[in-house]
Amino acid sequence: MSARATYTPETLLEVAVAVFNERGYDGTSMEHLSQAAGISKSSIYHHVRSKEELLRRAVSHALDGLAAVLEEPGARQGRAIDRLEYVTRRTTAVLMRRLPYVTLLLRVRGNTDTERWALARRREFDQRVAALLRQAAAEGDLRPEVDVRLAARLLFGMINSVAEWYRPPSEEDQDALGVVDEAVVDAVVSTAFAGLRLHR
Repeated sequence: MSARATYTPETLLEVAVAVFNERGYDGTSMEHLSQAAGISKSSIYHHVRSKEELLRRAVSHALDGLAAVLEEPGARQGRAIDRLEYVTRRTTAVLMRRLPYVTLLLRVRGNTDTERWALARRREFDQRVAALLRQAAAEGDLRPEVDVRLAARLLFGMINSVAEWYRPPSEEDQDALGVVDEAVVDAVVSTAFAGLRLHR
């Protein structure tokens, strides 16, 4: 990638996320980032104060996308089971569209202030989704044999696992991008809710 192509805060962040995911955050130095971006370290410091600031911007991009889902009308209106299905659908879509950023978020371990902050925000999101599951159970819309705490773990695990195997179509095949995304989302939702939803 040429220096001109990376010499903006946005493209620098894209490069940083790719390197963090490849080498691990702890295994990445500013030298690694400057080499990958094709610019000098001083040019990087023109945009950010530190490697950790790049990490914070990156995980914020993932977290903001997830948090925004919970504020959408489909996540706030109707029965809890329908809101939960909507959140599952939209969260899976956000994960795929922000795949490198969510992948990085899922790999943070709490070794820095930024990582601990990110984990706290992730827990807040998870707790709000788990609350929807509990409410759906209280409203009688979950199958009676469903263990709500276990179901929450399995639901999160299935959604997050998409980051490990999903690879979007190439830029040359952009026409397929939306089709592939929708097929994955439909598969996640149908698999999860066939086992969760009580069919009357």
